[in-house]
Amino acid sequence: MASRINTIAGHLGPSSGNPRVDRLTAKHADDIVVTCAKRTALGKARKGAFAKCSSDELLIATLKAAKKDIGIDPALVDDIVIGTVLTPGAPYAGRAASLTAGFPDTTPVQIVNRFCSSGLMAVQAIANEIRNGEIDIGLAVGFEHMTANPDDGAPKLADETMAMQVGQDCAKPMGWTSEQVAGEFHISREEMDAWAAQSHNRAEAAQNSGIFADEIAPVTINGTVVVKDDGIRPGTTPEKLAKLRGAFAQWPPSQTTGGNASQITDGGAYVLLMTRRRAEELGLPILAKHVATTSIGLAPRIMGIGPSIAIPAILKRTGLTIEDVDMFEINEAFSSMMVYCVKKLGLDPKKVNVNGGSIAFGHPLGCTGARQVATGLNAIKRTHGKILVTSMCIGLGMGAAAVWVNEQE
Repeated sequence: MASRINTIAGHLGPSSGNPRVDRLTAKHADDIVVTCAKRTALGKARKGAFAKCSSDELLIATLKAAKKDIGIDPALVDDIVIGTVLTPGAPYAGRAASLTAGFPDTTPVQIVNRFCSSGLMAVQAIANEIRNGEIDIGLAVGFEHMTANPDDGAPKLADETMAMQVGQDCAKPMGWTSEQVAGEFHISREEMDAWAAQSHNRAEAAQNSGIFADEIAPVTINGTVVVKDDGIRPGTTPEKLAKLRGAFAQWPPSQTTGGNASQITDGGAYVLLMTRRRAEELGLPILAKHVATTSIGLAPRIMGIGPSIAIPAILKRTGLTIEDVDMFEINEAFSSMMVYCVKKLGLDPKKVNVNGGSIAFGHPLGCTGARQVATGLNAIKRTHGKILVTSMCIGLGMGAAAVWVNEQE
């Protein structure tokens, strides 16, 4: 009986004094937990660490790193879900890469694509399969090789679609949406450059102090071991960024530049999920609990404000408030949307992207949603916080967000 009481007490854990947080931090055998969350270094497209390899080679390297890091027989992985946006023939590439990397032919592979949230959608797909009893263990992967597969924008859309204003908005470049957000919500160029400089400064400090080493999995490409993000610009200041010309002069207020928008980048990330019961049976470290994920829609022309809608939606679903969240990882698609979302939600900037974001180290479209899990859990471990929210805007007018409970000491 005493042993049983001790077990129950261990699952309940110490009270935080906040009943909303205590409810989520309570431990149950069927919780969906993360036992591994890593990413590759991120390389600048066309000139960075992965510019001279193929898309397949980077995906294989990512899956090889995952196979090494997950700490279990790969035959125990019941499903692999890969989030990618631009990879041509992705179902072929994904299945072939998994076999080449050493996962058995008994482990199936599927591809998911919801633009910039694809990595998070891979995580959600695995979590749902486990929750529904379809699988025991699953690997979620986010991946993009924008060197080989650049984003060329929308294909030719149907005449019926293009006859509608919203259809025309769907065909516009993402830079246009950044200018729409800046103009409609009165975001200044100074605010945008200040956020971008902060992103680079925080990422530079994290890189110099070795923080990223705990989340980056070394991968070997063409005989070179890649372990360092190469897009971070040391010594970035708002004053330096202010000298850059607007990239979209045709769309006022033309405040979006190469310095205050996310970088075009190559990279991969992976997250291993299972139930708490299974993790304990296998003796694996539990990094976090996945609580819930949600996706929302909004007008395509202001797609960047997606997190300002998705975050309240996921907090409502999980019974939390903004004040209950210890850390936010919000994808920095553009500075305009970051400034808006932080102000609209009343977030403390000290809790947002504490080690920098995609403006500093890049946004490989399908990778980011999974990368944020690795980055966020690595960051919150150091502050001993409990509640992490990851979120992003999504092209063509969507947004997504997820809630995680940190269980690292």
